[in-house]
Amino acid sequence: MEALLPRVLFVLGVGFSVANARLLLQFLRFLRLRSSAVLTWPAGRPAYSHFFAALAGALGLLIIVKLVIQRQPPSNAFGESMMLVYYGYAAPLSWRIGRGFYQDGIWSDTGFMRYAEIGGLTWRENETITLVVISRARRLARRLEVPLNLYGEARRILRDHIAAHDIHFAGQTLDLGGHDEREDV
Repeated sequence: MEALLPRVLFVLGVGFSVANARLLLQFLRFLRLRSSAVLTWPAGRPAYSHFFAALAGALGLLIIVKLVIQRQPPSNAFGESMMLVYYGYAAPLSWRIGRGFYQDGIWSDTGFMRYAEIGGLTWRENETITLVVISRARRLARRLEVPLNLYGEARRILRDHIAAHDIHFAGQTLDLGGHDEREDV
């Protein structure tokens, strides 16, 4: 059992290092796209953000115990270190990415999608306003929670991109030429 735990932590470390790299690449993409923002708003801290901070603190203490008190080699703290980077730095960094509309696409709650990749859009109007963006190429739908005071402007931006043929829904339904796609927004 003692030999199994370091292996499990190493495998978890590999998985978290991939997640860290993915979040870092997303943030670098955001930095590149930031100047082309058309209508954006802060993502906001999720309700579980305090849990992430507490977990990062506990992982930091665990790493200190392993390296300083138990004098284990740094390779034995790889899994915990990658988890610390994820919970303490990478995930909070991704919360700083501005959600909304950019010149070339939409940054949803889970990532960026170019207008040319969008194959469908729908709105969910409940207690919150949510835009669901459906990918044309992959079986993928992304959500974007839109602040109520920006709802009208968001609809106008989508209508403008549909009119400019940046977003095109044809091919998903029977297109007889009489359908104005701007009405889909």
